[in-house]
Amino acid sequence: MRDTTVARSYAEALFELGERHGVHDDFAQGLNTITSLLESDVRVRAFLETPKIEVEKKKSALRRALGDQVSPTFMNFVLVVLQKRRQRLIHAIAAAYRELLDEKLGRLHVQVTLAHEPDEAAEQAVTAELSRILGRSVIPHISVDPALLGGIVVRYGDRVMDGSLRRRLVSLRHRMIEAALPMGA
Repeated sequence: MRDTTVARSYAEALFELGERHGVHDDFAQGLNTITSLLESDVRVRAFLETPKIEVEKKKSALRRALGDQVSPTFMNFVLVVLQKRRQRLIHAIAAAYRELLDEKLGRLHVQVTLAHEPDEAAEQAVTAELSRILGRSVIPHISVDPALLGGIVVRYGDRVMDGSLRRRLVSLRHRMIEAALPMGA
């Protein structure tokens, strides 16, 4: 829990810098660049995360690797993260920053489960309808579950909107079982 709190604090500081200088896109791109770098090679990640290597060597390596790809303000932020020995939290910081940016821009990430793979038109229709219903710009993350039989299940935050055929059939079954039969039938 403490790591997520610390990561959130760093993300909020970066977000505040982005607000002040109007460079959220630069910062989001910088976070994408550094997280991609960490994911691309296990050795890079190990180099940055090991306490055995001096912080100055890590800073120098990052300046060489990212210097021309990120803004100086973002580079300074990353160097502070290194100086404070919080580099293992970079992924969590990036995730928290994206959440803050999505909140500011009115975007909502939702998990959408469908029974069949949608075509582009169906995906656009689902996105438009969910955006209308939820009153925010929806970014769907679509998965397929043939067990749904039909319909849609939407999850966001701690909410679930279940419009699946499977749920409707289960509900119908329960109503039929609970229904009182007329006497003498």
